[in-house]
Amino acid sequence: MNRHYNRNYTWEQIAMVLATIQDCIRENRFIISKNENRRENVDFINEYNLSNRRQKEILQKINPEDFCHSLFNFDGIEELVDIYTKFNLIDSDSGKRVVVISFHKRNKAINYLFR
Repeated sequence: MNRHYNRNYTWEQIAMVLATIQDCIRENRFIISKNENRRENVDFINEYNLSNRRQKEILQKINPEDFCHSLFNFDGIEELVDIYTKFNLIDSDSGKRVVVISFHKRNKAINYLFR
């Protein structure tokens, strides 16, 4: 584990941040990064033919036990896919919004905080 990662959180703290993130997603105040540095996100979305609605559904299913950015996607898909997600929660004068920086297949080991 990278010594720069901060894992000093309670379950309740993660649940509060996640609730804010999911509010933004539910209210369409989010984007998934798809620029040239985030090709993995685009490839993942295209490979699994994930509509905007399905992307939102997946992001809404994340819970505190998934902390360290991953979740299992098993609704209606034959392949079990472990997804790596990373968020940037932005608080501006116009309100909170979320940038989903990473949204792709997990490509490295994850040490979950609450499992």
